[in-house]
Amino acid sequence: MMVGVTLTQLSAFVLVARLGSVKSAAKTLNVSEPAVSQALSALRQHLGDQLIGRGEAGGMALTPGGTRLLPVASQMVALGAEAQAAVRAAQGLPTQLRLVTTSVIAEFIAGPLADSFGKRLGRPVETSSGVASASEMPVLVANRLADVALGPDLSSPGGDAELVSEPVFRCKLIVVAAPTDTLRGQPSSWTWLVDPSGVDQGSDTSRLLRRLKVPESRVMVFPNQTAAWAAAADGDGVAPGIAHLLSHQLRKGRLRLAETPVTPMEATWYATCLPRGLRASAATSLRQFLSTPEAMHLMRAPHGGVPPSAFRPPVYVTIWS
Repeated sequence: MMVGVTLTQLSAFVLVARLGSVKSAAKTLNVSEPAVSQALSALRQHLGDQLIGRGEAGGMALTPGGTRLLPVASQMVALGAEAQAAVRAAQGLPTQLRLVTTSVIAEFIAGPLADSFGKRLGRPVETSSGVASASEMPVLVANRLADVALGPDLSSPGGDAELVSEPVFRCKLIVVAAPTDTLRGQPSSWTWLVDPSGVDQGSDTSRLLRRLKVPESRVMVFPNQTAAWAAAADGDGVAPGIAHLLSHQLRKGRLRLAETPVTPMEATWYATCLPRGLRASAATSLRQFLSTPEAMHLMRAPHGGVPPSAFRPPVYVTIWS
């Protein structure tokens, strides 16, 4: 480690550089914007370089010094995470697993999965889980701020660390409405009730809205999927959702299917990790668990898991992009 430079400063720099703004980095770290700005300022002062400035289009742009620092800083942040894991192992502390997911998976799937995974592993596992956007997930995994991401396919060529995204579960996205709601006009004119994934450009919900050409003015965002479905049941609009997660509501007659030209829409959940040899052992174990019949059953019928209050969210995730 360079004398006078801290991992906190390097982490702040890496996230600002990768996510494109101090605001996004602060949300991801769950700290204030001034805290990120202060860490970045201290790093700039120590290295004698602005590192990040305003680009021509108004966004962030790396200086030549910042461009050279970024891969080195990313490696140092990753080594810091490895050092922490090594010390924990030597102290006999529980294995840590940091899981980052889409909002829907976090709401319905992550708790039961983590609970069953810990029991199957046969040793203490300290699991933390939280929500991130599709643009944040690869940054978190690549820089070892998360071990596994569950959600969209994050594999892409290039970058400091190639990510491995493998399909783990296939499902269908449908649209529901109140049984008494008479829908008129084209789907683009309906009122759409979505969970936070509806504003994430990389999500299945966002992909559905784009295919139906739904304007932003027709979209209302709710804190979670359950709240959006409840509003749909009250007749406030239509809500998209994963078919098997909605099966109970449909059977009970609380909601009905709303037909659109593109639904049911195929969707796939992916597990994304670092390549073998670079990923944490807990990430490898979870990836193996996700291919078991037990995990498949939980993703298909995730009832009976731990309550949300028993699931400690980490500090490196954010709902909004």
